[in-house]
Parts: sequence; structure tokens; C-alpha cells
Amino acid sequence: MSEKKPFYITTPIFYPNAKLHLGHAYTTTLSDIIARYHRLVGDHVYFLTGSDENTQKMVDSAVKEGKEPLVFLDGIVENFASLYKGLDISYDQFIRTTDQKKHWPGAQALWQKLVAAGDIYKKAYEGLYCVGHEAFITEKDLVDGKCPDHGTVPEFIKEENYFFRLSKYAPQIQEKIETDEFRIVPESRKHEILSFIQNEGLEDVSFSRPRKAAWPQGLGIPVPGDDSQVMYVWCDALANYVTALGYGQDEVLYKEFWPANVHVIGKDILRFHAAIWPGMLLSAGVPLPKSLLVHGFITSGGKKMSKTLGNIIDPEELIEEYGGEAVRYFLARHITPFEDGDITRESFKEIYNANLANGLGNLSARIMTLAEKHLDVGTRPEPAGFEEEYTHALESFEVHKALDFVFTKVQALDRTITETEPFKLIKTEPEQAKKIIFDLTQELYSIARMLNPFMPETSEKIKAAVVANKKPENLFARKD
Repeated sequence: MSEKKPFYITTPIFYPNAKLHLGHAYTTTLSDIIARYHRLVGDHVYFLTGSDENTQKMVDSAVKEGKEPLVFLDGIVENFASLYKGLDISYDQFIRTTDQKKHWPGAQALWQKLVAAGDIYKKAYEGLYCVGHEAFITEKDLVDGKCPDHGTVPEFIKEENYFFRLSKYAPQIQEKIETDEFRIVPESRKHEILSFIQNEGLEDVSFSRPRKAAWPQGLGIPVPGDDSQVMYVWCDALANYVTALGYGQDEVLYKEFWPANVHVIGKDILRFHAAIWPGMLLSAGVPLPKSLLVHGFITSGGKKMSKTLGNIIDPEELIEEYGGEAVRYFLARHITPFEDGDITRESFKEIYNANLANGLGNLSARIMTLAEKHLDVGTRPEPAGFEEEYTHALESFEVHKALDFVFTKVQALDRTITETEPFKLIKTEPEQAKKIIFDLTQELYSIARMLNPFMPETSEKIKAAVVANKKPENLFARKD
């Protein structure tokens, strides 16, 4: 038996300044689908997610709520866990950047590597800082004097910080992206970051902030050798991908799983992951991740979700009404990983009824009702390999195409029932009818196996129904 191949996949670590929204749900579900697929084909998967907690925006949110920051944090992280449970996210580790045992030593060890490479220096700096991005921005990034992503006026900051010589690594970063040694998917995002490097250049970046008196103990990683400064949030946050594996401490997981096979991120944090992160790794002498999957945003009715427009769709409300499996299905099939996607409550309900209640759910019930009535026993088909179209789509991160392929099989089985009418044939040609019904159960089992990465609970229910020769109970009830 061949040895399992390691496969390491990560989500970004999200800011715990508010409840997670549908965009977070998409990133995490997309990552979970890829992780489950690789487990299905026999790889040894390690799936990491977490929360980015050493941030000014988190402190600001805690103050607004009238809570101590660390108490506020625990409550928000409970919300993370609730959403992930509702979506059946199969992560192996949830890392928190306030974890002084697991995260801080590795982050400081990585910093020391940058120091040893001569790539950390101190200088006075003044500029604009967007708390929403937790990043310094320039005048040319603004629209009408505001950050275009957050609609807020940035703070003007003047302070003395430690800087990282990112500019030193621009040629290497460009070469590794161009050659796909560090692969960025889709190609449009690859061209976007290459264009930025070639036209704008990579400037040295502030890598620390003065510790603020208002920040509580346990928040903000001290710069090694200078407790008056804390590591800049992005330097701290990006390090999580290796600190979670024990980098700088117990490196058993690190030796097995690094470099990461894929970091899954949203397009708004492309520059941090495709410029700053590889620069840090090159400086520290650490291998670069193999690939970066960059997805788009989710809109509603063609517009950005906002309280003002009243078009915010809470993922937990969708889960409450339709179930986590239905939400996973919609995100996987009807939002492409490579472009912006759209959702409305009306489109969700329409697709749920058409494809799940009247489609997969109805088909499973029809086949297994026939089987329960006319077959003596159920079967457990021997696992076969997956068809190339399915595997190619998933290996290419085109999860929507893989699920399209599965649902062409659903439609084909529906046609087979319509054309052969085994429910009528059983009266005149019982043996032939039983053969058709048996074959239908085998095809249904195959569909269930392919559904595993997308809808794991549904997959197991259908497989169990085939084995037990029973109609599956309440897969998807129609919503009127």
C-alpha cells in the first residue's frame, strides 16, 4: 500500500471583531471541500483555520461593546465555532494569535531569522493607516479621501517602527510567481500581482507598531529585544501558517506538512500573501507555499452587502432555515472560486427547491423506494476510482465544475427512470426490472461518494440507505 501524501491547506485567519459573514463562510467551505476531497483520495490532510486577534480593530470593537478585549475575543471565537459546526467544517486545528504557547514563540523565531538575514531595521515613519485593513496605505489608494474597501478616512500616523526589507526580495518573488514555483490561481490574480510588482515595485514595509497603553497584557507579540514595540499585525498573522505546525518549537508537523499545498484567500488580501509572505519566507530561508488560491467577493443582487442597502445575508440564518448541507451546496456550485459571485434569498430558495428538494432528494427517494419494495437486500459497492472530469476539476480547484459533473449524473439517473419505467416493468418483466433498480442503486451510491467533499452528511445518508436497502429519511424538504 502506498504511503499517504501529506496535503496542507489553510484559510486566512479572520479578524474576530464581529460575527463572520457569508464571505468568511465561503472561504472556509471552499477550503473544507478541497480538504475533504484530498482525504477521499487517500492523502494525509492537515487543515488549518483560526483567528487574527492582535489587532486594533478588535480592540476598538471591544471598547464599543464595553467589554475587556480578551473577554470580547472569547465570545467572538465562540461564534466562529458555531458557524463552523453548522457548516460541518473539518479543520484539524484552530489557531489563535493570542496563544502565547503555540503561536508567539514561532512568530518571534521567524522574526529573529529576518534579523539574522539583515532584513530588519528601525526608522521614523509617517503615513496613512487604515484600521479596516490593519495596513498602511497611500494617497493613490484612496477614493474621495477614503479607503475604497471600508469607506473610512485613514488615520495619519507618525511613529518610529521596525521595517522589513521587502524591496530586496522583489526580483525573487517575481521570478517564483512567473515560473509557477509559487503558483497563483487564477491566472488573472497572478497577472495582477506581477503587474503590481513590475509597475509599482515592492517597498520596505513597517513590521512593528509602538505598544499602546490601552492594549491589555496578552495582546500583541513583543518584538524580540524591544518590549516597547509589538509585531505588526500582518507579520504576526502570516506567521500562523508555520507556527501552527510547531515552527521554532516542536517541528514534527512542520517537517511533515510544510510547504503548504495551498493557502486559500480572498482577493482583498492578495498583496499580503503574494508579496509580503513570500518575502518573509525567502529572508528566513523557509520554502514558499506551493500555491495560492484567490477567490472573489460575494454580492447580493449585484451589490456589495451592507446594512444601508438591507441586503446582508447571515450565513447562520440560512443554515437555520435550510440546513448546512444546502448552504455548502450553494456556495460550492453557484459561486465560482475565480470570480465574484452573487446570492439573494430568492435565488437561494429557487435553487434549493429545484436542485436539492425536487432534484437530488426526490431522486434518492424514488430509487430507494423502488429498491426497498423490490430488492431483497442492499449492497455496498466496491469503491472505484473517480472519473477524470471530476478529479481534474477538483485538482484544479474548480469545485463548481466538479459539482456540475455530479449533478449531470443526477439528471441522467432521472432520465433512466423516465425511459425504463421500472415501476411498470416490474409487473411484466420482474427480473429485468430488478436489474434496472439494482443498477440505479449502484449509480446512486457512486453519486453519493462524489458528493462527499461537498455535502458530507447527505453523502453518508444516501450511502447508508443503499447499504440498508431503505428509503433515506428527509433529505431536503421543499420550501414553499
